Amino acid sequence: MLRILTVVALIATAEQCFSDPHTDYLLYCRGCHLHTGDPVPDANIPSLRELAPLLESTEGREYLIRVPGVSQADMSDAQVAAVLNWVLTEFNADTLQDGFEPFTEDEVSQARSKVLVDPLAARRAILEGL
Repeated sequence: MLRILTVVALIATAEQCFSDPHTDYLLYCRGCHLHTGDPVPDANIPSLRELAPLLESTEGREYLIRVPGVSQADMSDAQVAAVLNWVLTEFNADTLQDGFEPFTEDEVSQARSKVLVDPLAARRAILEGL
């Protein structure tokens, strides 16, 4: 039994050590978004290539964390922050404003617990308010 527990602990530790934002994106985000950041065809899901305007407000930043696929992903707060930062720099590099503040583990932790009931309506309201 001790050997099994040791193996399980080693596997869990190895997974954390080798996790990177791109791999986590592919593992946790590909259900709704393609490897290009575009939505899966015929899905009512926005592209990940148009996120820079959401960063112009606190509500917009929080929205990106609170989207159900993000907030409920089986990732740590640090992993979520890293994936969000990777998505923004990978798919939105041309539109990010100078001085872009990367997401932090603490920011993710605070916003993640707030349930977002209607993500599409919330996104529209945030963008209309800018």
